[in-house]
Amino acid sequence: QVRLVESGGGLVQPGGSLRLSCAASGFTFNTYAMGWYRQAPGKERELVAGITNTGGRTSYADAVKGRFTISRDNAKNTVYLQMNSLQPEDAAVYYCSADRRYYTTTPNSYWGQGTQVTVSS
Repeated sequence: QVRLVESGGGLVQPGGSLRLSCAASGFTFNTYAMGWYRQAPGKERELVAGITNTGGRTSYADAVKGRFTISRDNAKNTVYLQMNSLQPEDAAVYYCSADRRYYTTTPNSYWGQGTQVTVSS
């Protein structure tokens, strides 16, 4: 059974940091590219960051470049999203996704249940 379980969300003040984690199981983690997506109320889900199966390449949405860092630990079947200098516009439900294709989703993508990030003073 495939599972992606996100954690690490919460309430943070503007300018603060959070580190999201996504623990994967039920598939061969090191053969899948991973991505972090987010969806704010009333908006479409958007890709935030992606990382190849080996971790050798990463990509970011323009809105988060220089502030967010995606990484993975294949020994722990976990992908991370370090988020710094958070702003109110970063508030959303954050989802991790797994797909054999990099920086995209397909009907075969796996999804987690999401973790809420709230940025407010």
